[in-house]
Amino acid sequence: MGLMDFIKGELIEIIEWTDDSRDTLSYRFPDDDKEIKRGAQLIVRESQVAQFVYLGQFGDLFAPGKHTLTTDNIPILTTLKGWKYGFETPFKADVYYLVTRLFAGNKWGTSNPVMMRDNDFGIVRLRAFGTYDFRIVEPQRFLKEVAGTDQHFRLDEFTDAMRSRIVSVFSDALASSKVPALDVAARYTELGDALLPLINPVIREKYGIEMSSFILENVSVPPEVEAAIDKRSSMAAVGNLNDYIKYQMAQGLEKGGSGVGGLGAELAVGASIAQQMLNQPGGIASQSTPPAAPSTGAAGGLPELVGPAEAATALGVPESDVIASLESGDLKGKKIGTQWRITKSALRDFLG
Repeated sequence: MGLMDFIKGELIEIIEWTDDSRDTLSYRFPDDDKEIKRGAQLIVRESQVAQFVYLGQFGDLFAPGKHTLTTDNIPILTTLKGWKYGFETPFKADVYYLVTRLFAGNKWGTSNPVMMRDNDFGIVRLRAFGTYDFRIVEPQRFLKEVAGTDQHFRLDEFTDAMRSRIVSVFSDALASSKVPALDVAARYTELGDALLPLINPVIREKYGIEMSSFILENVSVPPEVEAAIDKRSSMAAVGNLNDYIKYQMAQGLEKGGSGVGGLGAELAVGASIAQQMLNQPGGIASQSTPPAAPSTGAAGGLPELVGPAEAATALGVPESDVIASLESGDLKGKKIGTQWRITKSALRDFLG
């Protein structure tokens, strides 16, 4: 082999890379310690860009197409290398190919709960996971902040490196959006679309990528918050608690007065009749001598003060409905410590 053949073998004449992996984000062209000759052909295919790096500094960026490397189309490298009279001699530089197509279906998730402030429930801990689609939009920033000098940077390395960063950006965007926890847990698609304008500026500035979609597949809240959401849904389904309790009483009468519901309905009707007797002219309320206090035994009806459980038995409804009526103010009662106490007159007023 002659000298010219040897020299020619030490120079790179064609620079190209065919991506057949489907999971490569960036690839450094293997130069085998060879120099790039003047007039070398650079081939960049669709969904690729080629970035030159000279002594750790970014040089020229090439879009898809076939490029002949001359002084005219490598002005940045010419300046960095300090060619006084232009590109006349071979030179060494790293050439990185970056894939700019869309990478779809990448998974993300919170390894630890995300803390957020909610108007309904105060401080809430959320866990979430889903998928996102992204593409590289700023090659230099991506190489600098994500891929580095990795010769073959793949998608699995990217997802490992970016998982915690994506979750951090998601947490910040969720906090700044002030979306209620009730909406977070029920409107996944809308929330993902709403968060994209908050997420993209951050990840573009930091990592040189942009998301085309950000999907929440599941958002979970602690059990106590789930219980509160269920309770609120139940109350909304019930509607007017006063009407609901009266409906329950009517159902008890319709079933023939059997069981606790029937007994409660009968007692409620009896209390209503007694109230009418008290209020009518010449009735018991008009007597100068007050009637004897009723016995508190089993045959004497309800005692003067009862708790929610006794009131629920008398009304033929669940105890939780009585407590809900007390808390809403529909049924008047007095809370002593953690316990509710209700007078017979308050029950009569509630039924009236």
